[in-house]
Amino acid sequence: MKQPVSVLVVIHTPALDILLLERAAHPGYWQSVTGSREGDEALPETAQREVSEETGICAPANAYRDWRLSNRFEIFPEWRHRYGDGVSHNVEHVFSLAVKPGTIVRTAPNEHLGYRWLPWREAAAACFSWSNRDAILMLPMLD
Repeated sequence: MKQPVSVLVVIHTPALDILLLERAAHPGYWQSVTGSREGDEALPETAQREVSEETGICAPANAYRDWRLSNRFEIFPEWRHRYGDGVSHNVEHVFSLAVKPGTIVRTAPNEHLGYRWLPWREAAAACFSWSNRDAILMLPMLD
């Protein structure tokens, strides 16, 4: 069973080009890296593991910025079977990871059809998830 606790990791370059992944289960749905916590791992460990699994990017734990921001949202009915009985909402914790331009990305073929880098405003507009869109729009204000 999946835990209703997850991470959203906005991967970006210093110029604020954003990495988006296209969901294999929903072609045309673009998003940042997301994933559920496993066991009792700390949320920064979840962010690091999910980024490595979904993109092949291996960054040290101290490279991840914890925004100390969480979003609660309803889990799509089609995905609720992955969770325990009666679980209908998830709490997502937001992180970001700055990478160098030209960072090599290797998507997980069972999860994603491909990837693209977009300027932050375009990336925000391309996201199907409101929490992902809002995080990308907040990114320039972090520093």
